[in-house]
Amino acid sequence: MPAIIVGVDGSEHSQLALDWALREASLRHCTLTVISVHPALASYWGAVTYPDGSMDMDQAQQEVRVLIDKAVSRMDGPPPPVIVRVTPGSPATELISAARDADLLVVGCRGSGGFARLMLGSVSSQVTRHARCPVVIIRQS
Repeated sequence: MPAIIVGVDGSEHSQLALDWALREASLRHCTLTVISVHPALASYWGAVTYPDGSMDMDQAQQEVRVLIDKAVSRMDGPPPPVIVRVTPGSPATELISAARDADLLVVGCRGSGGFARLMLGSVSSQVTRHARCPVVIIRQS
């Protein structure tokens, strides 16, 4: 079954990527998996910690569902089937791993003026070099 993966982090850039991925999955009649990766810090002893002290998986899932609902409301046609996955870890590593068997990986691209606009962000740069499937990078116009 064809599948598209999109990474979201709540930013405007990832919202644009989600909008594009929803439309593309609808056109291809395939499932869209929306992944939100919450950066975790590994300690010297191997324990995983979060910068703010905790990660509420249920709340994170709800936040992603709100993003999806907003994006679906902007669509003209019927939405594709959507799977939501929230996970701790390194965003680039988790997206590359999730896209192992995907047909397409979609990410947004952050850039902040001047020279930064000429370069890809760290996550988009890593996934373009290491993903086994085609990668679409959605830039803000």
